[in-house]
Amino acid sequence: MPITASRFRELLGFEDRGVTRLDKRVEPMGDYVVEHLQWRIGDAEVRGILTRPAEVAAPLPAILYGHSHGGRYDVGARELLDGREYLVSPLGPVFARAGYVTLCIDMPVFGERANVTESAAAKALLWYGQSLFGEMLSDHAAALTYLAGRDDVDASRIGAFGLSMGCVLSYWLAALDKRIAAVAHLCCFADFRTMVELGAHDGHGIYLTVPGLLKEADGGSIAALIAPRPQLICVGEADHLSPPQAVARAMDELRPAYASAPDKLEFISEPGVGHEETPSMRAAVLHFFERYLG
Repeated sequence: MPITASRFRELLGFEDRGVTRLDKRVEPMGDYVVEHLQWRIGDAEVRGILTRPAEVAAPLPAILYGHSHGGRYDVGARELLDGREYLVSPLGPVFARAGYVTLCIDMPVFGERANVTESAAAKALLWYGQSLFGEMLSDHAAALTYLAGRDDVDASRIGAFGLSMGCVLSYWLAALDKRIAAVAHLCCFADFRTMVELGAHDGHGIYLTVPGLLKEADGGSIAALIAPRPQLICVGEADHLSPPQAVARAMDELRPAYASAPDKLEFISEPGVGHEETPSMRAAVLHFFERYLG
């Protein structure tokens, strides 16, 4: 029997958390604006970085951006402004110039929250039958609540985007939360049962370990919870973190969910490409969001 969103929440230990803004600093950047934000989410103080067009005449579409991992615990939300070596360029300014309000927050153990190691945080939660990724998703959903409540955002046109860890943050949250109208995710969509069979799972951080998940769900069945909302998936066929066999199995499980709306599922698989965004992926993401949010 397919997993339900409510059961998925239970496995994750997902919590609905309040969000209270503590501080905001506005930094004009010419044709766009950066907002440096601080919130209280649950019991934690959390940094957020938001980009938006300089001129806002009416509520705009928005994008909840999930930052990547890459072993750089010091980066976190700064990825929106500074980019990463596997991104074509920083996406905060790009999305702002395309007309979107875009928000990224520090996930637990990243950015200004890097005061405990991933290993220590994940192991402590696993002892209690919970997961670090469940904590991340709970905070990510709180950021979505803040974004949807802004006066300059059209809450019916919010998308999610991410690469690598941000990919999983984005499509798993979209599976849980129908406030996300469309999701584009890069370089981490795969079937983890196949990853384990191939011995490829250990390339992923311990943050992603969710107790008991693979007995009930995997990448394809989780992504199927998003249907029929639009979903763009981009992978590189030389990416060791999402081998072709694992991607194929996940896609086989996902496609039937879009049988009544096959045009809402877009899939790009690039030969010879590793764990990285390409110019063609960037173009596809911008076209996808323009089509479904703009």
